[in-house]
Amino acid sequence: MVIPEVIGIDLGGTAIKLGRFTVDGTCLKSLTVVTPQPATPEAVIAVMLDAIAQLDPENQAVAIGVGTPGPADAAGRIAKVSINLPGWHDVPLADALEAKFGKPAIVANDANCAGLGEAWLGTGRHFQNFIMLTLGTGVGGAIILDGKLFIGHYGAAGELGLISFNPDGPICNSGNQGSLEQYVSVTAIRRRTGKEPAELGALAKAGDAKALAFWQEYGRDLGIGLTSLMYVLTPEAIIIGGGVSASAEFFLPAAKAEIEKRVLPTSRVGLQILPAELGNCAGMLGAAKLAWQVVEMGRWGDN
Repeated sequence: MVIPEVIGIDLGGTAIKLGRFTVDGTCLKSLTVVTPQPATPEAVIAVMLDAIAQLDPENQAVAIGVGTPGPADAAGRIAKVSINLPGWHDVPLADALEAKFGKPAIVANDANCAGLGEAWLGTGRHFQNFIMLTLGTGVGGAIILDGKLFIGHYGAAGELGLISFNPDGPICNSGNQGSLEQYVSVTAIRRRTGKEPAELGALAKAGDAKALAFWQEYGRDLGIGLTSLMYVLTPEAIIIGGGVSASAEFFLPAAKAEIEKRVLPTSRVGLQILPAELGNCAGMLGAAKLAWQVVEMGRWGDN
């Protein structure tokens, strides 16, 4: 008997990660390919189509889910914009995939996919209401309310890294100035220290005073940013993912202390701040979960 499977894809600025998943989240096969540079829609779609054909040569998957670095429309058809990929404006990605492979496709924000993956099989499976921040090249976010991904009226909700942090801070690619992303992303860490997060983590582990002081300051900034989100959403948990989360032991205590100082107890009852569990697989898993939801809802017949 053939086991039904879907394809989950995590489109990043440097790599495209793909996996074939069963309905319980088991990964049958995975593949990572380099994102073409410049990462124009035409070039990326061509590479993605070829990679899908390699991953699923017999075209057995029943649906495809894709996480893209930017908002999608509420219907999950169009990659609306990506501030870090050139030329990505209203790209009909789902249509391109369906035309090639003859099966339903859905598109969503990559951080939303990571949050959905964590809600399905990671840290978030223990909570009905949580927010997730992905601390990477930029800072993405996801909001899970009552066990469901919240995307807002037009599909673009959850851009948690773009909230205002310092009105006089660095200009953000989003058009905002001094957004949280400009203080806690990998790009911001490089600008602030001249070092990579992994290097700063290794230094802190070795007891380097300057590195430890940096992570204290970083945690304070993150905590201040999270304070605004706490008052709006009062989640059960905040889950921290992305590459910077590898150094969570050095900055989460400072972030927690800042929240406890700034947030009323009534807005943080039982709050847990935790590292994500799924690492680089979260985005693929979340995209696969969306694909399974499309199958379950029978959306293909409505397209």
